[in-house]
Amino acid sequence: MPRAPGERVPNLRLREAIAEAGLSYDGVARAVVRVAAEHGEVLRTNKSTIAHWVSGTAPVERTAHYLAEALSRRTRRPITLAQLGLTTDSSPQRTGTHPVETATLLGRADVEHRGYLAAAVYTASDVAMPLDYDPEPVSRLLRARTGSSRVGPEEITVVRHITRAFGAADELLGGGHGLSTVATYLADTAAPLLTGRFANGDTRSDAYAAVSELAWLLGWKHHDLGQEGAAQKYYLLGYQLAVEADPNAHAAWMMRAIAHQALSLKEHGHSRDLIQAALKRAKGHADGATEALLHITHARAHAALGNRSSAAEALLDAEDALTRDDEPQPSYSLLMGPAAGTVDSHTARTLTELGDHLGTEQRHRAAFSSWDLEAFPRVHLLTHMDLGDCLAAQARADEAIAAWSSALDLAEGMASARTRSAFTSIRHTLALYQRRKVPGAALLAQRIRQTAF
Repeated sequence: MPRAPGERVPNLRLREAIAEAGLSYDGVARAVVRVAAEHGEVLRTNKSTIAHWVSGTAPVERTAHYLAEALSRRTRRPITLAQLGLTTDSSPQRTGTHPVETATLLGRADVEHRGYLAAAVYTASDVAMPLDYDPEPVSRLLRARTGSSRVGPEEITVVRHITRAFGAADELLGGGHGLSTVATYLADTAAPLLTGRFANGDTRSDAYAAVSELAWLLGWKHHDLGQEGAAQKYYLLGYQLAVEADPNAHAAWMMRAIAHQALSLKEHGHSRDLIQAALKRAKGHADGATEALLHITHARAHAALGNRSSAAEALLDAEDALTRDDEPQPSYSLLMGPAAGTVDSHTARTLTELGDHLGTEQRHRAAFSSWDLEAFPRVHLLTHMDLGDCLAAQARADEAIAAWSSALDLAEGMASARTRSAFTSIRHTLALYQRRKVPGAALLAQRIRQTAF
């Protein structure tokens, strides 16, 4: 018997995927809520909601992505929207395997369809892409698609100038500053350079390296805005381009970026696996400063997993690499700022995971000297926030208030979700201090409410 107009068709694919995952409808709902929370969204999904979806009512696109991610994690394999019988992923943020086309699509989506790209969902299943990536088919395709325009050192230098200039602005004003401008430049100018003719292999590698750095910057800007799905897409693009430039040290560096994002989103196992693979790639190919930055991410991943001895060993490896005086630090890892400062900051965060509050405090204070305040005010802001957290953990309330107040002095006009999140995270402690009449707590709370981040 034909169905009446408007009658819902049960979603058998979704029902089968839930059965494969071995979850009840309530379990699926809780998993979806957890994924949404990782992306800063509060959902009230419950078992009745899941039942409606199975009966044929489709969730909104963003929630559908949360559902696919939740089931992917449970089954330990990638599950797409199409496999769940939901809308196929045809939105403008979708990318292909050809990195030049991907760069163009992402850049244009960032300008023309910002809402779609900003709403992209970070997926744990994509984190492992570099571990299984086969560059040969992509590389053959890229070499076969060569245009007629000549690309030389001058064009490559301009790409790097643009990246450095907007990277510096990002530190001063946050990831939201100039995002559309940089995305437009990637799509309209930088990516097309890669289809040109190069005088030799070194020039070709340098061009791919420069555009990879630009892709990294766009990923970093989205990360600072809390748009982790978009950031992941740019980081994976940057990795593909880096492999074409240098499959050893530069590719390892982009794996570090992906591992660092996984760490911040509590995908600790993925982070450790990626950074260990990156260290193997870079061995014998990276300068001391870059290798130190790989080791410090390795330390943080181990600390997050509770592997104290491995974390301590990686911290020592980072310090040893940092003292190695050999090749100059390449432009891609210089984009992060001074290596010594990054090692100080991330050593402090590693020690926080290990519960060493005195060691954490010492390294945060050292970081203030390692980072130039005028060039890196956002780093100083976040360091003051972390220092305040450390002091609060030691029951040093007055000093914590002072540290957080110093951070707030730097926050005005900075479009940064990480900054906003840092101040949100102290709300409970600050309320406790106000009840205890800690001097300065009420004033700081008032200032935070009045500050536009």
